[in-house]
Amino acid sequence: MRKQFPFEKLEVWQDARKLVGGVYQCSRGFPKDERFGLTSQMTRAAVSVANNLAEGCGRSSFKDQAHFSNQAHGSLMETASDLIIATDLGFAPAQATDSLLDQAYDLAVRIHNLRDSQLRRAEAL
Repeated sequence: MRKQFPFEKLEVWQDARKLVGGVYQCSRGFPKDERFGLTSQMTRAAVSVANNLAEGCGRSSFKDQAHFSNQAHGSLMETASDLIIATDLGFAPAQATDSLLDQAYDLAVRIHNLRDSQLRRAEAL
């Protein structure tokens, strides 16, 4: 068994990773001419959520960690917006995007709480 990076142990990162898989699965049915448009934008935003959480985990100060949690939250909002737009444009059925949006909402709350905890810990120093 391989060694694990510290971020892999974070449940919030694990959930972000699951969301990435769901977003990629959902976008597979998008029109081919959207490959460099909404498909690319949405998948990059979803990956950015997990990547920012991982990058923040590697930072030594709580303030820096909170910065990357904030970036992850912003990328998550972008992902949610893209999912809503994809539904509006008829690229994906609401039943497919609604479950992803529910996941994103729950993840947003957890990232927000993580960021607040990191900021409180930074102020306590």
